[in-house]
Amino acid sequence: MSGPLRRACAALLVAATAALSLSACAGETSTGADTLTVGFVVDPSWAQIPVAQHSGAFTRHGVTVRVVNFATGVQALQALQGGQVDITTAADVPTASALAKSNELRVVADGSRWMGSRIVARRGIENLNQLAGKKIGTPLGTSAAYFAAKALTSAGVDAELVQVAPATITTAIAKGDVDAVSIFQPYQAQAVEVLGADAVELDVTTDPYRQHSLYLAQAAVAQQKAATFRKFFDAVAEASAALAAHDPAATTAVADATKLAPALVAKVLGEFDFTLQLRPELAGNLDALATWARSRNYLDPAVPAADYPRLLDPSALPQS
Repeated sequence: MSGPLRRACAALLVAATAALSLSACAGETSTGADTLTVGFVVDPSWAQIPVAQHSGAFTRHGVTVRVVNFATGVQALQALQGGQVDITTAADVPTASALAKSNELRVVADGSRWMGSRIVARRGIENLNQLAGKKIGTPLGTSAAYFAAKALTSAGVDAELVQVAPATITTAIAKGDVDAVSIFQPYQAQAVEVLGADAVELDVTTDPYRQHSLYLAQAAVAQQKAATFRKFFDAVAEASAALAAHDPAATTAVADATKLAPALVAKVLGEFDFTLQLRPELAGNLDALATWARSRNYLDPAVPAADYPRLLDPSALPQS
């Protein structure tokens, strides 16, 4: 791994545990009527949060936002369930399991969609079939693991998915501890960068997976702070527009928050649809993801199916 990339990866790991400039310590939710404590998975998937924060959008819309950073959606969801944050970010796979285990959680927004999932392999593996018998590093139980499992199943390939944490993905593939990796951004781009000319991106064209990057809240908190939630999402929508317009200031805000190089951030952000929405068909997607999680024992098979349509609450989103 090159010196600059190693430093970037280390910085991202630090960023995942340190709060942003307006952060509050995790431990209690906000008590002010127009104040929210927001859990932020340090990932460009939820770029609206640092963009809204650094652009002053939250202030313009009359809401004070205190941000608490998390390394993964699983950790962020645990904080939400523990009452440590008012709103949190999490991807669709851990969300599907969390909703099945708790009727108190609600999806309050779908912040972005990403269809750029790839399996990144080392030179010598040129297609999915050549992954047979190989090891694929991925954070098990995440959207990246789901994508890899689905891709292998569709190709009829028997390969082993092995647990690798996001922060160590580049090291695992660079050292040859695994033959390929399946990981979300920005780690996917970093894996390609660290392999250089030896990187092979295996595209999966059959029934592609669209990762949904969600915002969640406790139902009681969403009701209690409904007006503040609306102000928050008005600011998020403003940030979404800046991201869609490829505003350089937005790229800088995300680069500062994630401690990644601006050029890498600009490339990654261009792969996302940041339109703020919450469509009914998401319920079916979450149900399918929960079924997959049960099949892998990431979700206890004894946990009953959730009423996902009832757990979608778009009431705080701006009216189009």
